[in-house]
Amino acid sequence: MIRFSHTLFALPFALLSAALAWRLNLRAGGAIRWEEIVGILLCMVFARSVAMAFNRLVDRQIDAGNPRTAGRHLPSGILSVSSVVGFSIACSLGFVASTLLFLPNRWPLYLSVPVLAFLCGYSYAKRFTSLCHYWLGAALMLSPVAAWIALRGEVTSTPVLLGLAVFFWVGGFDIIYACQDVDFDKGRGLHSLPARMGVPRALKLALASHVAMLFCLVGLWQSAELGSLFLAGIVVVAGLLAYEHSLVRPNDLARVNVAFFNVNVIVSMGLFFVGLADVWWGWNRSR
Repeated sequence: MIRFSHTLFALPFALLSAALAWRLNLRAGGAIRWEEIVGILLCMVFARSVAMAFNRLVDRQIDAGNPRTAGRHLPSGILSVSSVVGFSIACSLGFVASTLLFLPNRWPLYLSVPVLAFLCGYSYAKRFTSLCHYWLGAALMLSPVAAWIALRGEVTSTPVLLGLAVFFWVGGFDIIYACQDVDFDKGRGLHSLPARMGVPRALKLALASHVAMLFCLVGLWQSAELGSLFLAGIVVVAGLLAYEHSLVRPNDLARVNVAFFNVNVIVSMGLFFVGLADVWWGWNRSR
């Protein structure tokens, strides 16, 4: 029920944000604590697990009526409602407990419950707003911003720009993904931008969102004082996004899953490794 591949959408951005924050901490004479590394990994795993399990709980009846999702664990009876409820509660408690690893910084603990509430709130969004895709983007945007707060105890332009890049990226590819369910969403009274605008216009909005992501990445490159390696990575990401949009046509959605999973995992992991290499290279040059 919890797909590790979905974790690869947000985790690399949290780790990239952490690498940029640690660079500042090291410049100020600080250190990288193992508790911080473990804390970020645990918080990301628990938050993702809560969000996906809660979404499956809330949507189990909707999923049962959609041929594309009827085989999921709850509609098909592979898992019981009580077991998923118990799993969600356990992961929620694990998420809150994991924030204690960042003490004496108390902000992660204070913000843990509001963050969980926002993540779970996404599951209801398509019942009342066609902007649900951007709610999902905002939920994943929290990962780099939260990692920065956990390590720095503040919010600056660097994590915000990285978070906005995630916001537009996720919003864009979720619009593409939702194009598969236009007829079902209309029939069930569910809200989505493809159902509201039509698939052709929705795909254009997805493209505009991905262009906005690229602008945010350029802003991040300047704000974080990254080098030519990261800038080259942005160019490659632009090419990947162009390829993603070439896979999907208003009258041909057969390759949506290729665009959704394969390309986007490469984008997130690629930006992480390029960003990490740029930070390492710049750090060694400055020493």
